[in-house]
Amino acid sequence: MKPVLTPGEAADLDRETQDDGVPALELMERAGRAVARAAIDVAGHVYGARAVVVCGVGNNGGDGFVAARHLARSGVRVSVCSVAAPNAEGSAGANVARLAEQGLTAHACTSSELTHVLGHADVAVDAIFGTGFHGRPEGSWADAITALNSSPAPVVAVDMPSGIDGATGEAPGEAVWAEITVAFGAAKAGTVLLPGAERAGTVRVVDIGLLDALGRSHAGLTEASDVAAVLPARGLQGHKRSSGVLLVVSGSRGMTGAPALIARAAGRVGTGLVTVATPHSVVSTVGAQASEAIFLPLGQTDDGSASLDALDELLEAAERADAVAIGPGLTRHDETAELVRALVERCPSPLVLDADGLNAFEGDVERLRERAGETVLTPHDGEFARLMRGSVEEVAPDRLAAARALASASGATAVLKGTRTVIAPRDGIVRVNPTGNVALATAGTGDVLTGVIGGLLARGVGMVDAATAGAYVHGLAGSLAGQASGEGTLASDVVERLPDAIEVVRRQAGAPREAHG
Repeated sequence: MKPVLTPGEAADLDRETQDDGVPALELMERAGRAVARAAIDVAGHVYGARAVVVCGVGNNGGDGFVAARHLARSGVRVSVCSVAAPNAEGSAGANVARLAEQGLTAHACTSSELTHVLGHADVAVDAIFGTGFHGRPEGSWADAITALNSSPAPVVAVDMPSGIDGATGEAPGEAVWAEITVAFGAAKAGTVLLPGAERAGTVRVVDIGLLDALGRSHAGLTEASDVAAVLPARGLQGHKRSSGVLLVVSGSRGMTGAPALIARAAGRVGTGLVTVATPHSVVSTVGAQASEAIFLPLGQTDDGSASLDALDELLEAAERADAVAIGPGLTRHDETAELVRALVERCPSPLVLDADGLNAFEGDVERLRERAGETVLTPHDGEFARLMRGSVEEVAPDRLAAARALASASGATAVLKGTRTVIAPRDGIVRVNPTGNVALATAGTGDVLTGVIGGLLARGVGMVDAATAGAYVHGLAGSLAGQASGEGTLASDVVERLPDAIEVVRRQAGAPREAHG
C-alpha cells in the first residue's frame, strides 16, 4: 500500500526529518532538482526548450526557484515569474538569491506578462501554493492559475496543483490542471481524492531524503500487490462448500435484478455456493437470471417484500453460511426493515450490508454496534447521509473523515462508495481505492460490489481485506467492461469481467494463478 499524507502529516514528516539532521535547505534543493527533471521529461528535450516557473511566496515557491536554477543549468531557457514579491527569508529567500548563479531573476509578473511568456513555453512549473492550501484563490493568485490553465504549455505541479485543498482534494475556485505532480516522500490526500486526483495528472513520488512516510500516515492507496496477497486460491481437492457459502438476502416483487447480480458476482470471485433468500413470488424470475444459485423462498408482505415471519429460517440459513449479504432490492417497507434489523443484530456470520439493508438503520447507525459478528457497510453518499443524520453535501468536503466517522459510529468497516471509494476500518489505516471509472455509473454496479465483498468474506478473507480487495477488483472490472462497451456498459458486463480483473491483479503482482483440478 502506498502511503498517503495529509498536509499536517507532511509538515510533521518534514520537521522530523530536519530534526534528524537533514537541513531544510538541502530538502528544498533535492525537491527542486526532482521538479526540474520532471519538467525536462515533459518538455521532451533540453536545448532550445523554454520553461516558465510560476512561484508563490512560501516553501513551495522556494522549490520552484531551485527547479528554475537546475533547468537553466541543464540548458533550458527559463523565465521565473513570482505572483507576489519573492520571499527574502528562510530557505526560499536563500534560493531567490541563488538564481543569479544561472543569470536568472524572479520577476513579479502581471497577469498579461505571465500569459505572454507562457504562450512561448514548452513546459510550465506550478510552484504557487503548497499542500497546506485551502480555500479559494483570489486576485492575482487566481489570475496566475487561470493563465497556467489557458496556456498550451503542459504543467508540472510541485507537490500539489495550486488551488487544490491538500487534505480533501476539493477545488472551490480556480485550480491548476497538471500533467505531472511531483510529490515528495508520498502522495498527498488532495492528489488521490477527486477532483484533485484528476487535476494532478500523473503523481510522481520522489525520494528527497524524508523519513519513511509509511509509519507516519493514516491513509494509503491500494496497490495490486495488496489485493493479490489476500485473494484466496482453491486447493486441488477443494469442493463447493470449502470455497465458501454465501447467503444473499435481497430482492422484492419490483426489484428482481439485485439478488441475481449479487449471486453472479459472488460466483465470479470464486464463491463455491450461493443461496439466494428472496420473496417466494420472485424466486423463478431471479432464478432465470442466476441459475447456479440455490433458493430459499421467503414469506412476503402484501407489497411483495420479505416479511418478518422469515426471520427464523433466515437465521438458520445464516448459521450454515460463511457470510451473508443483505439489502439490495428489499425495499423500505416497515415490516421488511424490521426483519433486516432483527436479522443483522442476531446474524452470527460476517455480513455486508448495502442499500435497503443500510436504510433500515437510518439515523440509528449506533445500533449496529450491538452486533456480535463482523460487518461491512457499503453506502453511497445518499445512504451515508441517511445513516449519519446529515446531508450529501456534508460528505463531499472530506471523504476520509466521513468514512472514519461512519466506521467509528457503527463499529463496522465502512466502504464509502464513489469515484475513489474510501475504505475505513474501525481503527487503523484508511484505504483509498484507485480503480474504476465512469463506466460504473450505471444501475446495479453497487449490487455487484456487494456480491464481490460478500463472496470474498465467504471465502474466508478478513473484513477489511475483503472490502479493500473487493473495491479494487470491482473497479478494475468496471474499467475492463468500459473499454469494451463504453457508456453502454451494464452491471452484468462488470460481473463477466470479474475473473479477468482478478487475473490482471495476479499478473501485475506476480502472484501464482489459482489452482485447477
